[in-house]
Amino acid sequence: MAKPRKTWREKLLDSKGLPKVAVIEGKLSKRWGEGTVAIPAPREVDEIMKAVPKGRLITTKEIQTKVAQKHNATMGCPICCGIFAWIAAHAADEAETEGAKRITPYWRTLKSGGELNPKFPGGVEKLTVRLEAEGHRVVVKGKKWIVADYESRLVSSDLSDQAQPTGRVSSRGQPAKSAGRGR
Repeated sequence: MAKPRKTWREKLLDSKGLPKVAVIEGKLSKRWGEGTVAIPAPREVDEIMKAVPKGRLITTKEIQTKVAQKHNATMGCPICCGIFAWIAAHAADEAETEGAKRITPYWRTLKSGGELNPKFPGGVEKLTVRLEAEGHRVVVKGKKWIVADYESRLVSSDLSDQAQPTGRVSSRGQPAKSAGRGR
């Protein structure tokens, strides 16, 4: 018999050994440069999203920066931060559907460039309604839905404390595992 499918909230709580910091090596170093990458747990991304107050916004790039700062890494993993933001959004929608009043305000999380994430629950139409109710103006540019003047509404992400490479080691005193294949 097949296992029942996990709910979004179960996926959000499933850390799978995360967070961890890995050395950027191989093909990834050509794309991301030298240093370390912080791979957050899904709950960490959810907590960052929950901290965005009404009327303010955050981009996935800022989430990556906050993850990197927290773990003293060069960068936060852009792939994992994006996926975990998507999971957090669906978990919040699931909770709201079941009657929860206080949920993660996922509509305040934008893609780079202020773009609404069409993969979030309800699509861009539902996100637009929620954002406009908080005083934001959404405009359509080609196929993209963008919050006008989103930069002025971003949550400050003290970029002066940008994390630097640390040569992190695992809890066993050995170098952190690689974040790519060294081929």
